[in-house]
Amino acid sequence: MPSSISMPAPPDRVTVVTIARQAGVASSTVSRALNGDTRISAATRARIAAIALELGYKPDALARTLSGGRSGLVGLVLGPVENPFYVAMLQEVVAQAARRGIRLLVLHLGAGAVEDETMEAVLQYRVDGCLVTSAQLSSRIADMCGSHGVPVVMLNRTTRLRASSVSCDNLEGATEITQFLLHEGHRRFALVGTDTSSSTALEREQGFTRALASAGLEAVRFSGGTSSWMGGYVAGEGIAALPPAERPHAVFAVSDIMALGVIDALRQNGLRVPQDVSVVGFDDIAEAARPTYALTTMSQPLVPMVRRGLDMLLARMEDPALPDEVTLLRGTLAVRGSTQARVVA
Repeated sequence: MPSSISMPAPPDRVTVVTIARQAGVASSTVSRALNGDTRISAATRARIAAIALELGYKPDALARTLSGGRSGLVGLVLGPVENPFYVAMLQEVVAQAARRGIRLLVLHLGAGAVEDETMEAVLQYRVDGCLVTSAQLSSRIADMCGSHGVPVVMLNRTTRLRASSVSCDNLEGATEITQFLLHEGHRRFALVGTDTSSSTALEREQGFTRALASAGLEAVRFSGGTSSWMGGYVAGEGIAALPPAERPHAVFAVSDIMALGVIDALRQNGLRVPQDVSVVGFDDIAEAARPTYALTTMSQPLVPMVRRGLDMLLARMEDPALPDEVTLLRGTLAVRGSTQARVVA
């Protein structure tokens, strides 16, 4: 279910209801008086204002914007955060939104979430627009938001439905890193993928397999289920169990977190990285650069991706008639110590 963190109101919080009780009028009268409604007599408005001042009333910014028809909120829909890349993305969205004065409502989709529950939260808080990073339900959420007139921009996702998107060029990135491995002399490959329908993972797999096909090669596919360390570890154990004559020279994992699991599994089973098997990933999470892994990977342009996504969303919040737009940003190959050229004896 979508979840959010809320703090209970302190017991002495002053609301329009508190003022209404003190003034002996309806809360709607208080609300109109505090908003300067001239249909309320000047004397009543003055008395209500005096009571509000005496009680230390502070107007709720959200309630005031809701009364004007817009909440001033941007929704950020996140899926399970087993992949640290999405934690980094959350941090970057929060930082850039704060610099722009944008208030975020974070909706976290846990396992088993359904689109109706997410849309209930989106509509309940009347967000003015939505950024969606979750692989779960992303296309359906985008479609439902569009049906309710809520602009949507997908971050690191693509969809064939009504939504704009900005992401790394996963096809191009996977192709480039595969060509790097081919140039290093590798000829036997394994692909570590997921069982999800994530557009990101599917595009990376497609780029990898197409690049191999162009060289007349194929890969053995392994899946650990989810894009997680454990998913990579399970796949890595399968790779380690192969006979030496069938063992891949290089492994391409569709995410860094899976690549780290693969490396740990290979090492646990007595194989050396990169001397026995080279391993590459995709994302460039913080852990990838640590000496323990020194992972060769395709680095995603996170900062410009978030910047462009916010630009696109704000533009569509101002002008809903703008056409949908798909923006692809180029990644950067980061070569580290998890790969080496294959020496043919």
